[in-house]
Amino acid sequence: MRIAIASGKGGAGKTTVTASLASVWEGPFIAVDADVEAPNLHLFLPPRLEGTETVGLEVPILDPERCTRCGACRDICRYKAIAQFASRLTIFPDMCHGCGGCFAVCPSGALTPGSRELGVLEHGTVLEGRGRFLMGRSRIGEAMTPPLLRVLRGRLDGMLEEAPGDALIDSPPGVSCPAMTVGLDADAVLLVAEPTPFGFHDFKLAHQAFRQLGKPVAVAMNRAAMPDNAAGDESLRAYCREKGLPLLAELPFDRAAAEHYAGGQLVAATSPAWRSRFEALRDALRAFAQGAPHA
Repeated sequence: MRIAIASGKGGAGKTTVTASLASVWEGPFIAVDADVEAPNLHLFLPPRLEGTETVGLEVPILDPERCTRCGACRDICRYKAIAQFASRLTIFPDMCHGCGGCFAVCPSGALTPGSRELGVLEHGTVLEGRGRFLMGRSRIGEAMTPPLLRVLRGRLDGMLEEAPGDALIDSPPGVSCPAMTVGLDADAVLLVAEPTPFGFHDFKLAHQAFRQLGKPVAVAMNRAAMPDNAAGDESLRAYCREKGLPLLAELPFDRAAAEHYAGGQLVAATSPAWRSRFEALRDALRAFAQGAPHA
């Protein structure tokens, strides 16, 4: 079972929820940080790393001596990674999506495969070996994350084939390509929603986006019962009722928990009450993912 823990905006609490769920999860699991542009799950689940892999994307390298300047590679490139200035072709590797079309149409064999570093994957164990860990981290300055996420997905596939278990995936925030790339392979999506006006707006966008993937979607409200925000809480509850979204948990606004989290500690370890909340969310989420209708 693969559960994508997502949010409509950064800072809603998906990493908080992912880390604490992992700490109370029963049975084998992999904690996956797929927020490759800003991974931080490792700060709350410090891993014992066992390996690091550099991930590259195949890009073309031009041999000027063999190039006839026919422009076929330039014409087929949808991403404008190949440009022609007067009689000279120029390749912009950072704009290349690695589709391979330019290699296929070059009549003179002037293009050879090269590589652009996308980032790294790291794997190991967490929580004294109770769970496995997988994290992606983009190269600084890298504009595209879906290619790295696809390699991460392949690595996750291999880890689950080697030793079956559940995957708790800390997804990229928002509704852009990285979040949708992760959501495509999920068996269920848990949307962490913040009941502020900004958070509620982006939560609705996230629900609409993930619903298009045909995935079961459930909700955890984070920072519920904030002072003077009862209307925000009720707006989120009303939306969930209207759309048939299971509201699996209401995690309260709690200064002690926030201080604990700011110190790099698991919220589930703040108190017995907090551990119980995440155990209840764990049980509700497992039951939902195993048999929920799509929302």
